[in-house]
Amino acid sequence: MRVTFAGAKILPTDTPTADVAKLLRGAGLRPTRQRVALAHLLFAEGDRHITAEALHEEAIARKVPVSLATVYNTLHQFTEAGLLREVAVEGAKTYFDTNTSNHYHFFCEHSGRLMDISTGKIRIEGLPEAPDGMAISRVDVLVRLVSKTGR
Repeated sequence: MRVTFAGAKILPTDTPTADVAKLLRGAGLRPTRQRVALAHLLFAEGDRHITAEALHEEAIARKVPVSLATVYNTLHQFTEAGLLREVAVEGAKTYFDTNTSNHYHFFCEHSGRLMDISTGKIRIEGLPEAPDGMAISRVDVLVRLVSKTGR
């Protein structure tokens, strides 16, 4: 399997720590031991959607000593640096997406699963003009799903 970091060159999942550190530095982040470990966990499986709690559980399972607060802080730092995209689903429910391209999502209300919608399947027309001095940075679309059977 190969890993991409926000448009950087493609790297194998067994990338040495020094290479991940270089990528983090390139994004303006100091490559602390915990950031490097979390970056390996986040990007080793290709594009994915993950919550802070799920990443924390993965880290603990892989013997990465990190607090939930540190996971949250790191995810927000990665988002600010352009390595992740934050997808707000409900008030307190936020996913972090390793695919930072402009795309949309399905959200399964029963399972809590977030899935990408194929590019080109949605067209948005009639966007209002941004107020003076402002520009539209992106448009988020979240299509909520429920089972047809009601389960």
